[in-house]
Amino acid sequence: MNLMNTLTYEGQEYTCRAEETVLECLTRHGVALPSSCHAGICQTCLMRSYKGKPPEMAQKGLKATLQAQDYFLACICRPQEDMEIGLLPQEQAWKSVEVLEQEAVAADIYRLRLSLPDDFSYEPGQYINVKSPAEAIRSYSLASIKPEDYLELHVKHIPGGKVSTWLCVTLKGGDEISINGPIGSCFYLPPSRPSSPKPILLAGTGTGLAPLYGILRTALQEGHDAPVHLFHGSLAPEGLYLVDELMQLAQEYNQFSYTPCVLKDGQLDLHQVGAIQDLIKASYPSLSGWQIYLCGDPELIKILRMQCFLSGAGMEDIFSDPFEPARA
Repeated sequence: MNLMNTLTYEGQEYTCRAEETVLECLTRHGVALPSSCHAGICQTCLMRSYKGKPPEMAQKGLKATLQAQDYFLACICRPQEDMEIGLLPQEQAWKSVEVLEQEAVAADIYRLRLSLPDDFSYEPGQYINVKSPAEAIRSYSLASIKPEDYLELHVKHIPGGKVSTWLCVTLKGGDEISINGPIGSCFYLPPSRPSSPKPILLAGTGTGLAPLYGILRTALQEGHDAPVHLFHGSLAPEGLYLVDELMQLAQEYNQFSYTPCVLKDGQLDLHQVGAIQDLIKASYPSLSGWQIYLCGDPELIKILRMQCFLSGAGMEDIFSDPFEPARA
């Protein structure tokens, strides 16, 4: 059992209870910190320890260069000793970008294209954080690929949602917004042996298509000549989007297959009808030797990860960045 430790933040000392995270401690004391997922995924709560070593678990997913400088994630950091901590300097963390384009691609899904900041290096499939004028922060995956001179996001408009309404309705071309990142480990990995690339399974629902769209196009662009199969699921046909673009890619690349699937109201000549995990299982009872990318609803991702593992995929070959849907 951990003993209580003292946190020093902005010159003030706070007592951190046993098993309490840094974020929980400071929040309990009325200190507002940037945070979003509370699960060590989005890295919004990134902090640095100037005295005291962060636990190894609190640095999970951070680049080695950040770990060496004692950066950590406040939402999963349970101190093992007294620490003097601070936030990542704001001028390093956030960049201002311009809204270049905004269009509806489905009934409630919008495609946003943002200007590409100078010296902004990312891997297609990673995600960025977006900060609203009210200081609310949300994470959105990148659907763009490197040759493109913009960043592309796919945003679901949630009725009454403050951030999604701001992004999808309020913002106009030429407006500027604040972003930071990139973050995440769900991106295309070129084969370690170019002569024998692994087949790739891409599966997601809703705007989980965004990172898969970037990963897919990167793989095809880099000449990945093993089979690549994308399953994109929705409750009903109107929730599917970029269908024409994906069908066009399937015609251009013999190794690529695209399966749009819906739970209801589908037509077998246009969509596969059924749960996405069942359709994948029917198509690929064995996934041994496959590389898997999963994006979308967290509960579905858990089901698919286990299903893919039980079908023979190695855990080291299963990549996912699940997100809890925002309520506002």
